Amino acid sequence: MKLFNDKPRRSARFAGGTRLRAIAGAVAATGALAAGVTVAHGQSISDLQSKIASAQQQAQSMSADVQAKADQVAAAQQQAAAAAQREAELSALLAQGEQRSAELADKVARTEAHLQRVRDRLKRALATLQGRLVSIYEGNAPDAAEILLNSRGFEDLANRAEMVGRIEQADADLAQRVRSLRNQVQDALAAVKQAKAEQDAYNARVADARDQIAQVRANAEAQAAQLESARQQEAAAISTLQSNVSGWESQVQQIQAAQAAAAQQAQEASAASAQQTVSSWVGDWAIPQAVVMCESGGNFNAVNPSSGAGGAYQILPSTWRLYGGSGSPQDASPSEQSQIASQIWADSGPSAWACAQ
Repeated sequence: MKLFNDKPRRSARFAGGTRLRAIAGAVAATGALAAGVTVAHGQSISDLQSKIASAQQQAQSMSADVQAKADQVAAAQQQAAAAAQREAELSALLAQGEQRSAELADKVARTEAHLQRVRDRLKRALATLQGRLVSIYEGNAPDAAEILLNSRGFEDLANRAEMVGRIEQADADLAQRVRSLRNQVQDALAAVKQAKAEQDAYNARVADARDQIAQVRANAEAQAAQLESARQQEAAAISTLQSNVSGWESQVQQIQAAQAAAAQQAQEASAASAQQTVSSWVGDWAIPQAVVMCESGGNFNAVNPSSGAGGAYQILPSTWRLYGGSGSPQDASPSEQSQIASQIWADSGPSAWACAQ
């Protein structure tokens, strides 16, 4: 039969194999396209994930530095508070010292005024004594001979002599007491001045200590402010990194969602394309139409005298019986032939037909 002529069988077999390879190539190309999109997105995700990991590591390192700066700020603030307390104590002590110095200055002024009064008193006493001596020298005062001549007896003489001695002694005692008082006042004035000088020196030392501790406080406060500013800047940088990480993670999720959608669309498009291609290729047959035309020309009653294969699908009798067929393939109905051919194609694919190779 012409149906089994080698030439047309080779031509049909070539055409069928070409179509099979074309369909397989189309399916493979569709899969490769989807894979290419995934790889391209995968590289972008890899870059984003690398950025995320780097940012998280940097944020972790900066967080440790921020905590260290916070501890330093607390230490500097504590030092500033201690210095401020000491400064207040020294200021109070200096205020007391300045008050004491003012009191001593007032005492110095009062002692100097007292000394001046004592000096004036001594001056008057000395002037009185000097006047008495001058009076005696000039003869205005009675001498011992006059007292002796004018006395009315020994007792009167003794009384008069004693009186003169008492007057002279009183004048001398007065001058001596005034001198002693002057010396005491001078000593007191020197002591007060010394005390004031010592108080002033003490006040100067306290003021110097207060100024030094004030400088310590100012330095500690400045350091605390500088550290706090640096801590806030790093905290803001960490916040920015965290915001970037959130943005990158959102991009990763969007890309992954786009990948999944693209893969789903590619799969659906591939399946639809393959189904459409197979449908147009198979037609009303259970296997590709080109293979059927090559094998039997579409004749359900065809028989190969060499192999005994029969029917439109040229199924060997042994294979026919293996798949549950009864009788001969060429004697079966077209639907039964198509059903068994479909099962054979599902199990073995194109390899079961020479024209599909």
